Amino acid sequence: MPSTVTGTPAGTDRRHTVVESPIGPLSLVADGAGRLVGLHMEDQAHRPDPSSLGPRREGILPEAVRQLREYFAGDRTEFDLDLVLVGTPFQEEVWAGLLRIPYGETASYGQLATAIGRPKAVRAVGLANGRNPIAVVVPCHRVIGADGSLTGYGGGMERKRWLLDHEEKIRRTR
Repeated sequence: MPSTVTGTPAGTDRRHTVVESPIGPLSLVADGAGRLVGLHMEDQAHRPDPSSLGPRREGILPEAVRQLREYFAGDRTEFDLDLVLVGTPFQEEVWAGLLRIPYGETASYGQLATAIGRPKAVRAVGLANGRNPIAVVVPCHRVIGADGSLTGYGGGMERKRWLLDHEEKIRRTR
């Protein structure tokens, strides 16, 4: 689990780098303190305006890049990164709940709502899930429909299926 999750950004000094992955290029955004504040996919829903990512810089967030490569190679099942998750208090509750869904497992929106103590807020949980600013590391892809079906994913259903299949395959081999 990430070592730090906070809703307090370190200034507005942002910069980003782009790394290749099996699900396409990923834009990783750092704050002024070098913490991960964003991980965005090409063509994802709710992708922030490119100007908000700051200038592109190579060599930033080396630990996040390393851990993502290990994750995609099947060598890492948990991330240990300093994260800055900035949203409403409710969104931050939902995102913290996402971090508790174990690798290779899934939870329904209703289960996530219950887990954060808001069993009647299923729709709001879905909306907050869709606004997750740090995809993959904060595993919004692990949330599915109540009937076990794959439901919306800001990165697209093909990416969601790939991430879930990847985790299931690695989990079975361990």
